[in-house]
Amino acid sequence: MEDQLRRRSVGAPAARSMLLTVLGEYVLPRGEGVWQETLVEALGALDYKMHAARQALARSVGQGWLTAERHGRRSRVTLTDSTAAMLQTGTERIYAFGEPWAWDGRWLLVVLRVPEQRREVRHQVRTRLAWAGFGSLGGGLWISPHIDRESELRDLQGDDSVAELQTFRAEMGNVGDPQQVVTGAWDLDGLHAGYRQFIDRFARSRPQSPAGLFAAQTMLVHEWRKFPFLDPGLPEELLPAKWPRERALEVFRERHDSWHAGAQEYFDALETERLAA
Repeated sequence: MEDQLRRRSVGAPAARSMLLTVLGEYVLPRGEGVWQETLVEALGALDYKMHAARQALARSVGQGWLTAERHGRRSRVTLTDSTAAMLQTGTERIYAFGEPWAWDGRWLLVVLRVPEQRREVRHQVRTRLAWAGFGSLGGGLWISPHIDRESELRDLQGDDSVAELQTFRAEMGNVGDPQQVVTGAWDLDGLHAGYRQFIDRFARSRPQSPAGLFAAQTMLVHEWRKFPFLDPGLPEELLPAKWPRERALEVFRERHDSWHAGAQEYFDALETERLAA
């Protein structure tokens, strides 16, 4: 489920990916189920056609994201325990992300070895390392300034895995430039562009209608939840000057606080309409 959260967070905004955002932002806090038509209309307010919305819901039920209970001609859907736990983890990650942190100068180094003929395993492990914020130095060597992320690697080397991982904790010596290490290991230019696009899109947004406010808030959360998976969380002293993460976080918090009540009221109104039908 954690890998699904990652894929849906950073992938194209297909209906199921957007549904995940709606479930986390509006359904999870309610602690109860909602009518299927409420979610269909919510996705409709986000410009998804009814067929795509219904298909996303059907697949989500089929794959265990949701359970559905018939009430006459209608269905009431509820988060499964595993989905609720996944969304709760995602919510905590989203709203805790972006804060400055104190770095003690140590690096977590990972040496990865996978037999040449098992390229699919190598790809899977590399993907998992990247998801965890590790940068590649080449030659099977990965690096992160977050020593505590060593615990995330344990399930990559189970008894049946052909991947061999070794970890080291190290400090950089007097030879070499830390900035070259950082720019070589991570695509900071692409991440910088992503933050700037986020700021440009939402800093001046002023939705007027209830539906527009709901759409703006949902898209705000949907776009922001990508960054905890794309940003390795480098300490400030390793980042380029005028790094835009702090401004992006400011925009996210300001807009989310401003739009939150109205967006929740709009979603609640959709559910109330279904109850009265």
